[in-house]
Amino acid sequence: MTATPTPLTVGFDLDMTLIDSRPGIAATYRSVSARTGVYIDVDAVVSRLGPPLAHELANWFPPDRLDDAIALYREFYPGDAITPTLPLPGAAEALAAVRAAGGRVVVVTAKRAGLARLHVDHLGLPVDVLVGDAWADGKAVALREHGASIYVGDHVADMGAARTAGVVGVGVTTGPCDAAALTAAGAAAVLPDLRAFPQWLETARISVG
Repeated sequence: MTATPTPLTVGFDLDMTLIDSRPGIAATYRSVSARTGVYIDVDAVVSRLGPPLAHELANWFPPDRLDDAIALYREFYPGDAITPTLPLPGAAEALAAVRAAGGRVVVVTAKRAGLARLHVDHLGLPVDVLVGDAWADGKAVALREHGASIYVGDHVADMGAARTAGVVGVGVTTGPCDAAALTAAGAAAVLPDLRAFPQWLETARISVG
């Protein structure tokens, strides 16, 4: 009896992998700063996107104000962050390449799922599954649960999650981490951006059954 081949499933990070959310995130942090009177270095914030929201806000708010700051950020986000955010170069083509290979697209992001969904829907990205609130080992769990064989991301933590999950990590240098850092974190391949992904996927000769 011949085993049924496992369909190709490719995971993608969202911020700075598929979308350039820096303008929208910057606008949201400015709104939080204006409402609370707390100074936030927005340029510094958008230069290091990747970790969960609470990690960043903890740099600016004391523990007893952190939950309120998170809630305020999420209140402002839909109005401030969705419209200014654009797909990164090659994002649509990368997702189309997975679909053309008979595969599924799974977005695994540290962003809250509802907010991530606003971006996906606004930009019309063809995503089969979206997993939010996932970071580091949480991303690895999601990748395993959804049967991913590849994870594409811009952060060293994404490559660590791919390694933990036992999948192929593909780094892109559109975020805060350079090629050397992504390689050191376990990336099997590092691309300048997603425009190079369709060719990489083709030459990787992933079996899709």
